[in-house]
Amino acid sequence: MKRYTLITARPLRQPQSLPSRVRYACACGRTLGVSRIDGRSFSSATRHLSDSRAFTKYTLPARFQPPGVDLPAKMSSSPEAPRKRTAYIALGSNMGDRIGWIEKACNEMDARGIRVKRTSNLWETEPMYVLDQDRFVNGACEVETTLEPLELLDALQNIERSLGRKKLIDKGPRNIDLDILLYENIKFNHERLNIPHIGIPEREFVLRPLAELIPDKPIDPDRPWRATRDYLESLPRSPTPLTTMTPLSAHHPPIQALNPSRKTHVMAILNMTPDSFSDGGQNTQLGPQALAETVTSFLDAGATMVDIGGQSTAPGAPEVPVDEELARVVPAVELIRTSPQFASRPVLISVDTYRARVAEAAVTAGADIVNDVSGGSMDPDMLPTVARLGATVCLMHMRGTPATMNALAEYPDSEGGLIAGIARELVARVKAAEEAGVRRWRIVLDPGLGFAKVGRQNVDVLRHLEELRGWPGLEGLPWLVGSSRKSFIGRVTGVPTPKERIWGTAATVAAAVKGGRMW
Repeated sequence: MKRYTLITARPLRQPQSLPSRVRYACACGRTLGVSRIDGRSFSSATRHLSDSRAFTKYTLPARFQPPGVDLPAKMSSSPEAPRKRTAYIALGSNMGDRIGWIEKACNEMDARGIRVKRTSNLWETEPMYVLDQDRFVNGACEVETTLEPLELLDALQNIERSLGRKKLIDKGPRNIDLDILLYENIKFNHERLNIPHIGIPEREFVLRPLAELIPDKPIDPDRPWRATRDYLESLPRSPTPLTTMTPLSAHHPPIQALNPSRKTHVMAILNMTPDSFSDGGQNTQLGPQALAETVTSFLDAGATMVDIGGQSTAPGAPEVPVDEELARVVPAVELIRTSPQFASRPVLISVDTYRARVAEAAVTAGADIVNDVSGGSMDPDMLPTVARLGATVCLMHMRGTPATMNALAEYPDSEGGLIAGIARELVARVKAAEEAGVRRWRIVLDPGLGFAKVGRQNVDVLRHLEELRGWPGLEGLPWLVGSSRKSFIGRVTGVPTPKERIWGTAATVAAAVKGGRMW
C-alpha cells in the first residue's frame, strides 16, 4: 500500500496551475496554508485524489516536484516548542492575611510555569452577592502560559487546593480565589469554563484592576468596539469608593493611597554616615542604647517609620565600599528589631540604598522597605533581588548618579516640561520593576526632590503632586516625598544652615500632605 494525502479545501485545479504553496503541500504532504488536511491510505492503483463532495479529480505525476524546490529523500522536522499564550487571571481573598494569600498564589503560578508578567494594584472591595462576609482584596495579573484553557483551569484550581481553599458557600468567604478572565482573544464555552468570564461586565472589583492592565483591550471578541475602560465607566458609581492597598509589613496595615481619610505616615531619617549634608556623623559614634533612645525619640515625636542609610547621596560625597555600607546599616536594623523597648511598638524600617547586596542583607535583618534613590537603575541586581525578597520598594526619580544628577536637570518644554519628564521616567522604572518580577502593589513612588532638580523646580514638583499622582501608569500608587532641610528650602526661605530649616521643611510637608500623597 502506498500512502497519499487527501487535501480537502477549495476545488482543486490541475497541478501546474495550482499556487506553489498548495502544489508543495500536494507533493510532500505538509500543511502549508491549506484549510484542512486529512491523511488517508489509498491503493497504488488509485492515483486520483478525490472525495465524495465532487471535488475535481486530477493526477499527480509519480515524481512530481515543484520547479526550483529540492526535496530531501526523507522529510524530517523537529517538534515545535509549545506556544506561549497570554491570559488574565482574577485574584481575590477575604480571609486571614488577604494580601499574603494572593502573593502566595502568584508565587505558586510562577513556580508551576505560569509566569506572572504583570500585576494590577490590589483593591479593597465590599463583598458582592453574599453580603455577610468580610471585605475582599482583589486584583488581576497577566500571565504567560503554554497550557490550554482547561489545563490552565485545572492548574489554578490545584493551586487553590494546595493553599487550603475550601468552598463552603457559593460566592462566600475564601482565602484565595483564582479565575480565568481572558485567554488570548478567544471565546471559549464549556460546562466548566467560559471565556471571557461571564461576570466581568458587572463587577467593578474585576474591571478596576483589569483596566489597569489592559484599558484599551476589547473584552469580548464579538464586540471589539468596547474596551475594558468602557465597561468600567458604564458601571454605576460605587457608594464606597475602592482604594488601592500597598503592604508595608506584617505588623502595620497597608497604605490605602486613594482613601482621603487615611493617616499620613512620617518617616524619620537615621543616617549612619559621617558625611550626610544635614547630620553627618551625628549617629555614627552612638552606642546601642543611645541609638535606641534616638529611635524612641523619633517615635515619640510622631514618626511611624525609620529610614536607615549608610551611603550619603549628597553631591560630591564619596562612594563607600559595599562592605562598609553593610557594616553601617545592618547593625542598626538588627538593633531596632531585637531591642526589647520596641517589642510593644513595632517600627517600620526602610533601608536607603541603591545596592542589591545591602538591600538583601537589611531585609534579612528585619527591614520592611527598600528605598532606592536610583529607582533600581544603578545596580542591575536590585529589582530582581527585591522581587525575590517580596519586599516593598520605593522607586525614586533621579537622573544619572548623585555625582552627576545636578547637571541633568533640564526638562525641555518641547518634551512636556518638568512634570511630564518625571512622570515618563517613573513609568519606565515601574515597567522595569514589573519586568523584574516586582508586584505592582509592592511599589511606592518618590518624585525625587533635590535629585536632578534644582531651585524652584522642587517647588514646582510640590505644586503639581496631584498631576503626578494621576499620570497614566502611575495611578493608585502611594508617594513618598522627602524634602527635609534640602537646599531649595534654604534658597526660598533665606536660611543657609540645613539644621535651621525646620519651618521651611514643615511648609513643604504641609504642601505634600495637601497634595494627598505623602505617607
